[in-house]
Amino acid sequence: MTTTTLTLRQLHAWRNAIFVIFALSGVSIASWVARLPAVRDQLGIDTAQVGLLIFAMSAGSVIGLIAAPPIMARIGARAGMVIVLGLVSVGLVGIGLGTDTLVSPAVVAIGLAFFGFGNGAVDVMMNVEGAAAERAIGKTLMPLMHAFFSFGTVAGAGIGALASALSVPVIAHLAVMAVVVLVAVVVAIRFVPKGVEAAELDDTPKKPLRERLVESLGVWRDLRLLAIGLIMLGMAFAEGSANDWLAIAMVDGYDQSNTTGAIAFGVFTVSMTVGRVAGGPVLDRFGRVPVLRVSAALAVLGLLLFIFAPAPWLAFVGAAFWALGSSLGFPVGMSAAADTPDPQRSAARVSAVAIIGYTAFLVGPPVIGLLGHEFGILNGLLLVLVLVVLAGLASPAARERAPLEAAPSP
Repeated sequence: MTTTTLTLRQLHAWRNAIFVIFALSGVSIASWVARLPAVRDQLGIDTAQVGLLIFAMSAGSVIGLIAAPPIMARIGARAGMVIVLGLVSVGLVGIGLGTDTLVSPAVVAIGLAFFGFGNGAVDVMMNVEGAAAERAIGKTLMPLMHAFFSFGTVAGAGIGALASALSVPVIAHLAVMAVVVLVAVVVAIRFVPKGVEAAELDDTPKKPLRERLVESLGVWRDLRLLAIGLIMLGMAFAEGSANDWLAIAMVDGYDQSNTTGAIAFGVFTVSMTVGRVAGGPVLDRFGRVPVLRVSAALAVLGLLLFIFAPAPWLAFVGAAFWALGSSLGFPVGMSAAADTPDPQRSAARVSAVAIIGYTAFLVGPPVIGLLGHEFGILNGLLLVLVLVVLAGLASPAARERAPLEAAPSP
C-alpha cells in the first residue's frame, strides 16, 4: 500500500488519527503542567529544584528524539507511537506516586524521565506521519495538527484547573489521564495505514548501514536546516517556557493562587490553539517567512506585557499575545524540515530540528529556574524574549521549497 493507492476516505482517517495523537500529547503535557504548583508544594521544593525536576523530563525528551528514527526504522511509526505513548502513561503515574504516595522528588524525576522520553519520541513520529499525510492530501495541515496538540493542552489545562480547585490528589488526577491516553491511542492507531511506511521505504534504493548512518548525520551539515533549527529553538523556548513556568510565574510573580495560575496557563493554551487553527489559511495566503516574522513580533509584545504588567489582568493579555506569537513556530519549522520527498531523510531532518528545538526544553528549565531563584521568575523570562528575536531573524530559512502534491480523487 502507498499514499497513491489510499482513497480519500482512508487519507482523511489517517489524518484524523494523527490529529488524535497530537491531542493526546497535548493532554498529557498540560495535565502535568497544570499540577506543577501542587507538585512543588507537596514536595516542599524551591524554584531552582523545580527546574532540576523539569531537567529530568527534558533530558528524557532529548533521548526520545534521538531514539525515534531508529525505533521507526525498526517497527514503524504506527507501532512506535503506541509504545511511546504507553511510556507517557507510565510516566504520569510515576509523577503522581512520587508526589502524593511516596513524597519523593527522585521518584517524580524518574516518572518525568519516562514521560519526557515518550513525548519526545512521539513528537518526531507524529510529525513525520503528519507531514506524509499533509503531502498526500495536498493541503497545509501541519498547523492544524499542532492545533490539535493545543486542543489537548486546553482540555488538559481545564481538567487540571478543575482538579486543583476541587483539591483532587495529584495521583488520582494523573492516573486517570494516563488511562485516557493509553486507551485513546490504541483506538486511534487502527486508522493509521500499516503498509504506507514500508512501501515508501521500499521505493528508496537500499544502501549499506554505514552509508545510511553517514547520510543521516549529514543533515547536520545543512546550513538551511540549522537555521530552521534556530527558529525551532526560539519558538520552542517561548512555548516550552510557558508550559514549564507560566503557572508558577503567575502565582509567584503576581501573588495569585495555584488555581489562578492554572487558569492563566489555560488562557495561553486557548490562544495557542486559536493561532494554530487560523495558521493554515494564513500560511497559504502569505507564506511562511512573513508569518514567522509577525509571529515573533507578537511573542515579543506578549512577553513584555507578561513580565512588566502593572496588574494581573494585563499579564493575562500578555499570555494571550505570547501564545499567538509562539503558535506557528514549531509546526512551520517541522513542515520546513520535512520538506523533502525522501522519507528516510525526512525522519532524520525532523529529528535534527526537533533535537535543536528540544535543547530549549533541556537547557531552559534549569536556567530559568536558577535565574528565577536569583532575580525573580518574571525577570528570568527575559531570556525567552532574546531567543524569540533570534528566531524572527532566522525566519527566511523556512521559505517554501516544494509544492504539495494533489490529493487523489474519492
